Amino acid sequence: MSLGTILLVLVILLLVGAIPAWPHSRSWGYAPTGVVGIVLLVLVVLLLTGRL
Repeated sequence: MSLGTILLVLVILLLVGAIPAWPHSRSWGYAPTGVVGIVLLVLVVLLLTGRL
């Protein structure tokens, strides 16, 4: 597995963990999900362009 694939899986797991439906993150709102979603989007773009 390449470093890019490992980072992609890690960011997806962080995105699922930050969903406000979970009891531990219900009071956080949508801010963590948005931040992790933007990081995921940047990571996917970097993987598709071959820079990572």
